[in-house]
Amino acid sequence: AGYVAVKMYLNDLAPIPNLENYNRNIVTQVFSSDEHVIKTFQTFHYEHVSIDEIPKYMKDAIISTEDKNFYNHDGYDIWGIARSILVNIINKSARQGASTITQQLARVLFLSNEKTIIRKVKEIKIAARIEKSISKDKILEMYLNNVYLGSGAYGVGAAASTYFNKELSQLTLAECALIAGLPQAPSVYSPYKNIKLAEKRRNKVLKLAKGYYGSKS
Repeated sequence: AGYVAVKMYLNDLAPIPNLENYNRNIVTQVFSSDEHVIKTFQTFHYEHVSIDEIPKYMKDAIISTEDKNFYNHDGYDIWGIARSILVNIINKSARQGASTITQQLARVLFLSNEKTIIRKVKEIKIAARIEKSISKDKILEMYLNNVYLGSGAYGVGAAASTYFNKELSQLTLAECALIAGLPQAPSVYSPYKNIKLAEKRRNKVLKLAKGYYGSKS
């Protein structure tokens, strides 16, 4: 009954107006007391790419790693969240988050990274509204353009340039897998920080992607 009630509530939420035209401001500005800009900081790298420009290797690697049921859910996974809460209670620590790609996009665009129940509830509500506002492919495109991937790179286009000095379309399967492994912990799995950990994470992504292909056949 509780599950049905939650689903009905989330299904009744309104779409987000003009979400397709949303432009995230990553620039940091310092203002004076009379609201004049004193300094602008742009210590980041961002390159927008359309969903058609993103290699299939990259899309499949991200989906298999972050949210293998991406095309089959409504933006959230109630049972997955319940399981993660149980695991976290048993281990007395936040070991699992159970965030779908849509929830991660909600957090990236509108929320902070604080680990609280209130933020998780907001994340689910916004994710439900995002799913009503734009298509799955558009959600994936926005996620892949806005997710932080370490070393100042926002989005897979910037990551391709930052880590491999290549255009996104020139990446190999292994390179796509390395980038796909970064969203979970960019500062930990960055090849600039620890190449062995980055390679270990890349190999795990390749294994997950192989299993994802098998589950689709």
